[in-house]
Amino acid sequence: MNFLRTVKSILNSYSIIFFSDKLLFAGLLLLASFLDYFAGLCGLVSVLTANVIAVILGFDRFKIEKGYYGFNSLLAGLGIGLQYDPNWTVLLIVVLSSIIAFLVTVSFENILGKYALPYLSLPFLAAYWIVTLVSRDLNVLGISGRGVYLLNDMYSIGGDWLINAYNWWNTVNIASSLKVYFLSLGAIIFQYNVPAGILIATGILYYSRIAFSLSLIGFFSAYLFYNLLQINITEATYAYIGFNYILTAIAIGGYFLVPSWRSYLWTIVLMPVTVLISYALSSAFAVFNLPIYSLPFNFVVIMFLFAVKSRLNKGRGLFEVVIQQNSPENNLYSFLNNNFRFRDYKYYPVRLPFFGEWNVSQAHNGEITHKYKWKHAWDFVIKDSLGNTYRNLGAGLEDYYCYNKVILSPADGYVEEILDGVPDNEIGDVNLENNWGNTIVIKHGQDFFSKMCHVKPGSFKVRTGEFVKAGQILANCGNSGRSPEPHLHFQFQGVPFVNGETIDYPISQYIIKTPAGPVYKANAKPGLNDIISNVEVNPLLKAGFHFIPGQSIKFEVNRNNAKETVEWVVYTDIYNHSYLYCVKSKSSAYFHNDGRVFYFYDFAGDKKSLLYYFFLAAYKVPLGYYQGMSIEDTPSLHLVYSKTGLFIQDFFAPFFTFVKSKFRLTYLKTDNLLHSNELTLQSEIVNSFLRFNRVKEFFHITITRERICKFEIHRKNKTIIANCIKEDL
Repeated sequence: MNFLRTVKSILNSYSIIFFSDKLLFAGLLLLASFLDYFAGLCGLVSVLTANVIAVILGFDRFKIEKGYYGFNSLLAGLGIGLQYDPNWTVLLIVVLSSIIAFLVTVSFENILGKYALPYLSLPFLAAYWIVTLVSRDLNVLGISGRGVYLLNDMYSIGGDWLINAYNWWNTVNIASSLKVYFLSLGAIIFQYNVPAGILIATGILYYSRIAFSLSLIGFFSAYLFYNLLQINITEATYAYIGFNYILTAIAIGGYFLVPSWRSYLWTIVLMPVTVLISYALSSAFAVFNLPIYSLPFNFVVIMFLFAVKSRLNKGRGLFEVVIQQNSPENNLYSFLNNNFRFRDYKYYPVRLPFFGEWNVSQAHNGEITHKYKWKHAWDFVIKDSLGNTYRNLGAGLEDYYCYNKVILSPADGYVEEILDGVPDNEIGDVNLENNWGNTIVIKHGQDFFSKMCHVKPGSFKVRTGEFVKAGQILANCGNSGRSPEPHLHFQFQGVPFVNGETIDYPISQYIIKTPAGPVYKANAKPGLNDIISNVEVNPLLKAGFHFIPGQSIKFEVNRNNAKETVEWVVYTDIYNHSYLYCVKSKSSAYFHNDGRVFYFYDFAGDKKSLLYYFFLAAYKVPLGYYQGMSIEDTPSLHLVYSKTGLFIQDFFAPFFTFVKSKFRLTYLKTDNLLHSNELTLQSEIVNSFLRFNRVKEFFHITITRERICKFEIHRKNKTIIANCIKEDL
């Protein structure tokens, strides 16, 4: 590991104790641990020992850097360093306890990992208990008196100044319960003093407002329960137990579960449970004269998470965090945004089964035939500017605009059933005996089929069992079955039979033609009289946003009359996630492109970089060009607002949001609507507080046949212009 990654692995071992990866917070914890210098030294030695062993044995560098293998050893080192008198033997014991904690960590990681459960601080407890039991027979380990003669210890560290500061602090009128809260926070890193607790509370408030509020809710819920039971407990004993309630509240309320009013409610409910378990475990372990430390926290959190994971219905109430971002706020904002933005992406993508513009003559819950079990279906026809479905007098089949038009496969799949041989009806006549007429059923997935009816006899281009691609020609529109005039019946169903019942299912994306211009729809259901068409992919947009792994893109950037060169490289990680990486700012913008729509979904790095502005500018781009059309999307709040901008919102975020953000893209101009050589997109980010909107910035992206050739950022009366100077594969 290089020096920077080594430093991060050490610091993260401190912050991960509080479920954080903020380096500044880690620095505060490191500082607080050295309020007792020998305990702080032992903690640092233990972290280095565990991380070095993990590197030597070839463990995942990412996990090492995140502190996952170091924090339990750290806790063991801090506890041992505080308990015994300083000497070289203690340092040796610290190193050995670090090895034990590491080995137990790896074991618990694999055992509990099978159930997707965390091992928390169980390895620390195992290592600490082993050392405690062994130390009873080791005379070289003397129990420390540090803290007993506190004033003497303080004088040796800071002299009269520190003594005077301590005496002043004791004169400050601070509520007894609040003092115990700070003592409990300090006890988490084995610092039983108020200043350490204040330092840690400040760090928690910096890293997460949700975690800070949960720490207060968890602690004072338990504190009130103690008073309700009239339990006589000393301040020192409570501080030693109290951190269990703080850590349990943060873990359940905002880290492993998405923060919400339900997670907060469960936090309050679980506090009395944790109190009872703490008492029970204290009594049980008193037989062995062993401290329980964080055992109640481990017990309650692991058991509750196991219960949550065992639910049959996981779509209600509490939601587990899928991608852990080590920030309750980021977990929540990402969940809320993804739950809204990608709420329909659970659907298999399907398209309209035709070329060009068609009209919906009958929609779901139709007035004629789309009733009861067959209500989720559409009938499509083609109309002219006068609203007629035919030319001339409409007396013959060939007079109807949709007659003999090709029918396309709405998605990839296998031809499950074809019914052919039913003759077309004369205009005005219907065939009630063969209601569906000539029909094709395609299987797209398990229990998911599409069906197209009233096909022209003898026009099928495919056979039963054949695999078909999305957009492949299947047959031609006819007038067979219960069809008084040519039209196409289209539905989705859960069975392969021709008379199968319909299911309510959306079209992935399509365009509606309106008097005001084209309107883009995603995962929606066409309505009666809508004039609709598939999104026709524009070659320039398709080429411009087709980023290939290994591709390098260089821009000459003019920012404040100063020029610089910025290079982006396209990568794909081990999880097959594609992203643009900025070499200069070391930022990453994750994207997805399915050939019909390009969108970004996450960003990590410098929010002043060119890549960040491009992330905002091209947040979502349907790859069809429609002059003047606008589309909207919703960026996640933590990606567009600063930490200070969300400070107050963070406290209320689990309950409601009063700040919002909206992305809007407009197809601005092109040199030629039919054969474009250059086109320009305009986009903007609009932030709002309550109902007051403010355009944060807007952008222009110019695309030529070669590439994205120009990118402009307009914000706060300043303009940044980036011209593409090189694009290599």
